[in-house]
Amino acid sequence: MVMEVQNICKNYGKKAVLKSLCLRAEAGQCIGILGENGSGKSTLFGVLSGLLSGSGAFLLDGKDLMKDSALRAKKVGFVPQSPPLFTELTAWDNLRLWYSRQELEESLRNGNLKMLGVDAFLKVPVKNMSGGMKKRLAIACATSGSPEVLLLDEPTSALDLVCKEEIYAYLRSFQKKGGIVLLATHDVHELQLCHQIYTLKDGMLRAYTGRRLAEDLIGCLKDE
Repeated sequence: MVMEVQNICKNYGKKAVLKSLCLRAEAGQCIGILGENGSGKSTLFGVLSGLLSGSGAFLLDGKDLMKDSALRAKKVGFVPQSPPLFTELTAWDNLRLWYSRQELEESLRNGNLKMLGVDAFLKVPVKNMSGGMKKRLAIACATSGSPEVLLLDEPTSALDLVCKEEIYAYLRSFQKKGGIVLLATHDVHELQLCHQIYTLKDGMLRAYTGRRLAEDLIGCLKDE
């Protein structure tokens, strides 16, 4: 499996927010996109997920997902910064919007929901959940239907170390099964998950191929 992002562009009026962005990933890889707040990471994910309009191509094994919304919905899972959950509903009720009862019960026994630990708070309303619970539930919803690509927009922002490690463990398992992860972050600690790192600044992606410490990438973003 090969994922390719080709010449993704996005303008707001006369302002070019994304300028011909390109990247490539293979099965089992995690691609990190490092950028400061406002650099365009969320806009890129919005275009790739179909929530925002844009130009270019988003290919999976040669098929352009930007031209086939049904295929994109099947192949791509997206977790935005603010989880799109129904706050008055419990975890179970939110999951039932995405899973059949049989699928849900099977996954809670030995699938991705069990690995994410969602079984521990099924009866808790979203409004009463911690940030870590919400993020794990959002990932659980996004991975219904077993997508092959996960778009994660700062998935562990503001979470404690225990919650972060639980999410990282799931992502490693997803990659081990051949999934591709595209990870937008400004947390240098998440770069340990990545096979390739890009910096996003002024609407342009630049591949990072050096061996400097992760902190140097932050300096790279500020100095360019």
